Amino acid sequence: MTPELDLGSIEERLRVELAEVLAALVDVADSAAIVALDQSAVGRVSRGDAMQQQAMAIGRQQRSDIRRRKLDAALNRVAAGSYGMCCECEVTLDQARLDSDLAVVFCIDCQEERNS
Repeated sequence: MTPELDLGSIEERLRVELAEVLAALVDVADSAAIVALDQSAVGRVSRGDAMQQQAMAIGRQQRSDIRRRKLDAALNRVAAGSYGMCCECEVTLDQARLDSDLAVVFCIDCQEERNS
């Protein structure tokens, strides 16, 4: 961990983003609910549109949940004193990399190795 990291500020930014993600999960929950089959109230095309909207909402919900887990893990790393270090090789992460994504866990080299 590098001394130039302001962990208090980072923790606050992580908590703010986590609160936003949790709010997004609440907002999308209704959209991801099961589409009722009530053809007397909704026609076939409208139901198809509703199902497409539901599928997109489920995708948003899944992405938001993944982000929530990453932010939780980043907060745990702050608490453990390992924030700012690659989880693979333990090299100090580049500040620009952390600024672009507070929840990043791998250095560029380890990330590229994982992607190949």
